[in-house]
Amino acid sequence: MSLAQTKVLFTGATGYIGGSVLNRLLSRPDASKFEFTAVVRDAKKAETLRSFGVKTVIGSHSDASLMEDLASKTDMVIATADCDDLVAAKATLAGLKKKFQSSGVPPVYINTSGTGVLTEDSKGLVLSDTIYDDTNPAQIASLADTQMHRNVDLAVTNADTEGYVKSFIVLPAIIYGYPTGRIIESGIQNGHSIIQPMLLRTALDRGRIGVVGQGKNMWPNVELHEVTDLFSLLIDAIASNPQLDHGPNGYYFAENGEHTSYELSVAYGKVLAALGKLDNPEPTSYTQEELNKYFGGSAVLGTNARCRANHARAVLGWKPVKTTSDFFASLGPEVERLLKRNQK
Repeated sequence: MSLAQTKVLFTGATGYIGGSVLNRLLSRPDASKFEFTAVVRDAKKAETLRSFGVKTVIGSHSDASLMEDLASKTDMVIATADCDDLVAAKATLAGLKKKFQSSGVPPVYINTSGTGVLTEDSKGLVLSDTIYDDTNPAQIASLADTQMHRNVDLAVTNADTEGYVKSFIVLPAIIYGYPTGRIIESGIQNGHSIIQPMLLRTALDRGRIGVVGQGKNMWPNVELHEVTDLFSLLIDAIASNPQLDHGPNGYYFAENGEHTSYELSVAYGKVLAALGKLDNPEPTSYTQEELNKYFGGSAVLGTNARCRANHARAVLGWKPVKTTSDFFASLGPEVERLLKRNQK
C-alpha cells in the first residue's frame, strides 16, 4: 500500500500511549503523506489537535455507528485506546469491511493490545519459565480465548483471516517514561501509565508498598519512546513489504527487559521512603481484603507475563536500548510528578 495521502483513523490520541505515538508520527519527515483523523470527546482537545494538522471528530469510540462510518472511509486504523473495547473494535471492522468491498484493497488495522494477554494465575508465588515468542504464532494461538485482551485481538486477526483487512497487533509491556512533544506540552495528553499511579495510591493508603504473594512473578518493561519507534517502523514495513507478517502471524511484542513484582515494589518503596512518604521501604503482601479494596479482588499484579520481542527486532529492525535499570531509575521522577499532580 502506498503511503501517499494515506487516510488514518486514530483512536486514543490524547492517551499516554496514543498521544506519544501520534506525536511520533506527526514528527516524521513524511508526515504530510498522512491524513490523520482522531476521535475525541472534548471539543477543546479537538481544537488543539486540529492546530497540529489532525482532523478531529467529536464523539465516543463506543458510538458504533460513528466508528463504522469513519472506518469505512479510511485506509488505516491505528487503535491505541481501550484495548478491551470489543464494541469499538467490531464497529471499526464493520467499517473496514465496507472499505474493502468498495476498493478491493484490504485496509490496515494496527491494534494496540498488551502483554496482559499472557497472564496466568500464579498469585505472586511462582516465577514461570514460560516465555512467549512473537515469532512463534502457534504458541500465541495456544492462548485461551478468555485471556485478557484476547477477544479484541481475535476479532481483529479473524478479520484478517477472512481477507478484508491486514491486521497487526502491537503488545507493549509495562510502559514507563514521560511523554515529550507538542501534544503533552499542550496539556491535552495523559502523562502517566496505569501501573505507577496504582502503586502510589495503594502505598500511600496502606502505609507500605504492596505486593501480591511473594512477588516472585515477572513482567516485561519497555520505554515509552521506544514503543513509538516500533509503531513508526511498523508503518514503514507495511508500506515497503507486501509480504510482511500479518493476521495470526502479525503479533509484535514491545519489551526490553523484565522484573519481578518484588523487585519493582522494593524500588518503588525506596523512592517513597526517600521522599518521606513511607517509614519502611520493604513491601508487604496484600491481604485478600486489600485486593478487594484496591483491585476489585483481582490478583493480576501477581501474574507472570513473560515474552521476547523477537519479531520487531528481526523483521522491523527495532533496536530498543532502555532496560530495566532505566525503568527503575525513572521511578523517582515519576513519583514526584504524580505527587505534584495529586496536590493540584
